[in-house]
Amino acid sequence: MWGNPSDWVIIIIVALILFFGTSKIPELFRSMGRALGEFKKGRLEAEMEMQQMQQPSSAVVTQQGDKVAELQKQIEELQKQLEQLKKQETQTQKQQ
Repeated sequence: MWGNPSDWVIIIIVALILFFGTSKIPELFRSMGRALGEFKKGRLEAEMEMQQMQQPSSAVVTQQGDKVAELQKQIEELQKQLEQLKKQETQTQKQQ
């Protein structure tokens, strides 16, 4: 008799009627609905904040990746200039 979920629902409803009376039950469920709505609203806000916190970090990573690529290009250019200067120096030494 007590294993069926519908039995438990009936027992809970009877207990609510006994403790709160028939006039308070709609008010009780209304307040529970409002509390559940507020909980869902808070959860959604927290999820949105988490997403906003994660998005800038990915933007920072792409910016850092761009900076790294730019620095690598500058290093390559400086290496080329260094090689050219070395060639010029060896040529001037040969001429002397």
